[in-house]
Amino acid sequence: MAPSTSLTTAAAESSRLAALNALALLDSEPEKEFDALVALAAQLLGCPTALLNLVDRDRLWIKASARATETRELQRDIAFCDRTVTERDMVVIEDLAADPRFGSSPLVVENGLRFYAGAPVNVLGQDGMRHTVGTICAVDVAPRTLDEPARGALRHLAALAEALLEARRTALKAIHIATTGELLVTQLARQDHVFRQAEQIAMIGSWRLSIADQSLEWSDNVYRIHGLPLGEKPDLSRALTFYPAAVRDGVATTIETAIREGQRFDFESDFVTADGRTLRVRSMGDPEIVDGEVVAMVGVFQDITERHALEVQLRHAADTDVLTGLANRAAFDRALDYAMARARRDRTPLHLVLIDLDGFKAINDTLGHGAGDDVLRLTGAALSEPWLRDTLAARIGGDEFALIIEDPALTADLDGLRERVEAALRVAVESNGVTMTSAGSVGIAAYDDDCHSLRDLARRADVLLYQAKRARVGLRRFAPPRRVA
Repeated sequence: MAPSTSLTTAAAESSRLAALNALALLDSEPEKEFDALVALAAQLLGCPTALLNLVDRDRLWIKASARATETRELQRDIAFCDRTVTERDMVVIEDLAADPRFGSSPLVVENGLRFYAGAPVNVLGQDGMRHTVGTICAVDVAPRTLDEPARGALRHLAALAEALLEARRTALKAIHIATTGELLVTQLARQDHVFRQAEQIAMIGSWRLSIADQSLEWSDNVYRIHGLPLGEKPDLSRALTFYPAAVRDGVATTIETAIREGQRFDFESDFVTADGRTLRVRSMGDPEIVDGEVVAMVGVFQDITERHALEVQLRHAADTDVLTGLANRAAFDRALDYAMARARRDRTPLHLVLIDLDGFKAINDTLGHGAGDDVLRLTGAALSEPWLRDTLAARIGGDEFALIIEDPALTADLDGLRERVEAALRVAVESNGVTMTSAGSVGIAAYDDDCHSLRDLARRADVLLYQAKRARVGLRRFAPPRRVA
């Protein structure tokens, strides 16, 4: 007799949950690779919120979110992603309130969600089958459509999530094997061949540092990463020379502290091989304790150059306004927080410049959005000129820009700075024989002890910007306007 559908479904769900649990991701701490991925998803899809979710037996757990949230999990039976997991295909609901399946959901009625797009994230289970363990999704509080290029982008992001999960799982397996000592040089035996293959795939190797004589034992892949011939006998002092001078003392201190206190260490660093190649590496170590004393450190060493480059690209994409090439609002907020902390700690000068484009709406309405985009691109170029290279320039709204200036030479003459910025912001665009000019109003605020938060400093600059607009400061003709080539 053929098995019933319910039994088949139960068996499939059991296998799916086994694949999910094997990832060891549920209830884990945030990880920057996944945070960068959802930030990129939100930007590419133009949604305020993007999430990477794992779907457990009775709950949906949020591994990464592009927007800070106090809620890390939801009941599975009210989660839109449950349908994506069940169907194992992309699900796009352009208006949740109008969809009879979801219109009464508390996420719609109480939280106001109106749009959902989710793609399945699959991993290979121990049964050799691919199982949908979660989703990467985007949500919005307004109905919207998702065109085919955006759907394709969401599928690519899901594939990238799968690759990150697989890389993480491979690294954890190798780390577990190495740190438990199962594959040290003296214990390789039957598992040696398999481990060597795993090392090459994951670009990871194992090592052991003897405390007594500071000698090192390396697996073959550690030699490969260093660019050294197999069999050479390195010691700790020689191994440290592969780290750039700027970080070498810090690496040595990290290792010494771990040995002294019997603790684990885990760090990433730039690294220069014996043949001069620059890599990014990760090193982890655990103490080997005998009779209460640390006799050795054992751990793993990994070449993460490609992953690091991907993270840098993802962070850049997530922090950059595509149209102007300037920092976006999220990157601006972080940079201003850091700048205020430095100014507070070191008593160094800090000025915030807020800019509002005058005439931008009229250009958009009269010449069209293409001309408006030209104005924004020219503004981005103006705020990226060499004389502003030590400042952070950002587009923080539709026609709103900002500068974070910590160089005292630039702010020694605030009137001169204001005039120079205003002159740079005068741009002209032409369409169908009609030429229109846009300019910028500028408000400059200095940080002092009365600025307790980012909002305080921004409010002060905003007041000065408003005064400038009222006085039409941004319309002074300090220089001929730039024109679209």
